[in-house]
Amino acid sequence: MGGRGAAVLCWLLLLRALRGAAGARPCSPKFFGRDAMVCVCSAAYCDAVEPVVLPGAGGFVTYESSKAGKRLQRSEGTFRHSLSAPDVLLTLDVSARFQRLKGFGGSLSDAAALNIVALPQPAQEELLRSYFSDSGIEYNLIRVPMGCSDFSTRPYSYDDVPDDFELRHFALAEEDLEMKIPLLRRAIAMAKRPLSIYGSPWTAPAWMKSNGDIRGKGTLKGRAGGKYHRAWANYFVRFLDEYAKHNITFWAVTAQNEPIAALFAHPLFPTVAFTAEQQRDFVVRDLGPVLQRSPHSARLLIMDDQRIHLPGWARAVLGNATAARYVAGIGVHWYLDSVVPARCSLAATHRLFPHHLLLYTEACSGFLTLRFPVSLGCWERGVSYSHSILSVLNNFVAGWTDWNLALDLRGGPNWVENYVDSPIIVDGSRGVFYKQPMFYHMGHFSKFIPEGSQRVGLRVARRCVLCRLEHVALLRPDGAAVVVVLNRSSRAVSLGIRDPSLGFIEAVVPGSSIQTYIWRRQ
Repeated sequence: MGGRGAAVLCWLLLLRALRGAAGARPCSPKFFGRDAMVCVCSAAYCDAVEPVVLPGAGGFVTYESSKAGKRLQRSEGTFRHSLSAPDVLLTLDVSARFQRLKGFGGSLSDAAALNIVALPQPAQEELLRSYFSDSGIEYNLIRVPMGCSDFSTRPYSYDDVPDDFELRHFALAEEDLEMKIPLLRRAIAMAKRPLSIYGSPWTAPAWMKSNGDIRGKGTLKGRAGGKYHRAWANYFVRFLDEYAKHNITFWAVTAQNEPIAALFAHPLFPTVAFTAEQQRDFVVRDLGPVLQRSPHSARLLIMDDQRIHLPGWARAVLGNATAARYVAGIGVHWYLDSVVPARCSLAATHRLFPHHLLLYTEACSGFLTLRFPVSLGCWERGVSYSHSILSVLNNFVAGWTDWNLALDLRGGPNWVENYVDSPIIVDGSRGVFYKQPMFYHMGHFSKFIPEGSQRVGLRVARRCVLCRLEHVALLRPDGAAVVVVLNRSSRAVSLGIRDPSLGFIEAVVPGSSIQTYIWRRQ
């Protein structure tokens, strides 16, 4: 056997040994350019992160991912009594308490489900474990389209019989029964944390829409309180009814996916358009009462669209006392975030309506690009995720949901050809999937910040003017502290983290890296 063959054999033997060992398993790297690295997973092997074990008193744990190739790499250290002057000093302030977090996750679109089930059964298990188990990044949010979305292979609804106002012909699609429901049940079974599933509709049946087509721009026929609006509200409950028959309970539903973007979308895109005032009236007269009378406990989120509409959308809907009683929160998408600062949209909305949840419900990279909707191994797309998460958490958002859990090499399937990127890309022809940098950036939050964690203060002192780190601090329900730090520059930054009750962490944040620190406070 030649030298290369012997090296491959040794690597395979190492992987097999590691697979049988408890705890972490390292990335099996594949490069698509000098710095563009993915981790390859198959039925035979997939990297894993050990369940989180808090260090003993006076210790801390660091997890690091970097453009240089680290992927949630764990190390340990101890607090110090003093500290030399670092470039940046962060001081934990637990007396400053802000929002409690709902969590992090992704969306089980038809496209995601198709790509997952295209893999061999053992590889499917590895993918689901990577997202939902305690050997993965422990997502606790799953968004599910109610019927078709653009990331389906066909347009459809659950009741295409014209004028079926009583919804006698309502039935889930094969996409639900054969793929999404079985996958949800498998995810629920392997997750150690409770999963919060929420549904979002893209389109009503064609006979309910003004344009008479599932595809394209249209509004609901009639007005709030009328038979079409009432039937559409009952459609939500029937969806919840049918999933409940399969022992799947929904934490929430959103009133409509991108109700304003519907006015500007691709002419074939499945949509229903609402203004804020129309959504308010629909919630007050139809959807709110119907959900409240139903046997389900699903909460209601409004908007589910870009933050440029805030705080105006919130004022229009939640400014109505009746609507505000029916609504638990506001869904936000990230696609136009650069247009308006978070403080002018998210923080301003929180100040007006502090008891209503702000939740990011959709985000993806590779949108509106003709050349590279999928960019395998792109570190910068992972950075765009963590930069967004850090920014919005520091402006009162309670959680962040990625779009498709898995896509193919083209960024689909998508019957509108609206291809995008995903944290996991499936190569069905080879029976493998690739974990992108986006996956690990998500993991720096989802694995270490469980539901119920609370954001706390973090004071910043800089000795180096050019050293710009992004960061957030939280207290977990178990009392442990978590600090996530992102370095978007190529320059390493010396860092100090001060916990007044314990002392100092002395560290270095390499260029193009993200770190999560966690420690016991009591």
